[in-house]
Amino acid sequence: MSRSATTTAVVEVWSDIACPWCYIGKSRFTAALESFPDRDRIEVIWRAYQLSPDTPVGEATPEIDSLMASKGMEREQVREMFEQVSANAESAGLEIDFERVVAANTFDAHRLIQMAGPQETPKGPRASRRTEVMDNLFRAHFVEGRIIDDLDVLAAVADESGLGADVRSRLDTDEGAEEVRADLATAKQIGVSGVPFFVAGRRVAVSGAQAESVFFQLFDRAVADLD
Repeated sequence: MSRSATTTAVVEVWSDIACPWCYIGKSRFTAALESFPDRDRIEVIWRAYQLSPDTPVGEATPEIDSLMASKGMEREQVREMFEQVSANAESAGLEIDFERVVAANTFDAHRLIQMAGPQETPKGPRASRRTEVMDNLFRAHFVEGRIIDDLDVLAAVADESGLGADVRSRLDTDEGAEEVRADLATAKQIGVSGVPFFVAGRRVAVSGAQAESVFFQLFDRAVADLD
């Protein structure tokens, strides 16, 4: 059997639940992957990233106020930025309601994603439980305005995603923390400075919520490097 018939290309994606461009980028990336002819030769690994690791847990500050304070922007400037992002989200078939978004520390949300089980595999289901949890977290944060650094909220998202009833008690432990910290450390080591960040085989990288055609090029390069 040839090497190309047995080997898959690994595409790693660093992403943060509180990042609207990650929400948009995941949608475009997934759509491109679903229609890529050699889909079964691509293995996707989702990695944790925190854009604002110092955000206090439980503060529940409206996103607009948080950005005004952290970026030194005027309210109207932030609203204009929100309008631009919302328009991009709509083009990807997504909704973002920035009037409801609450700034949150995403470390525990990333732990919940770890608890969801293994990564998606090329030969397995097109969407793993882990990607379902990610989608539900994005929706909870950007559409429903839920506070995703509240452990009870995370447990509710877990229940909606079909995870076990013991998730709430598991969130009270450090489960998943080591894996999240490892992703954050690796991001620093390879120079990830913004997300979403997509890298094939630790050789070819694409940054940002690119068009599907750009992701097609990334997949083509990843598969070509196998042969």
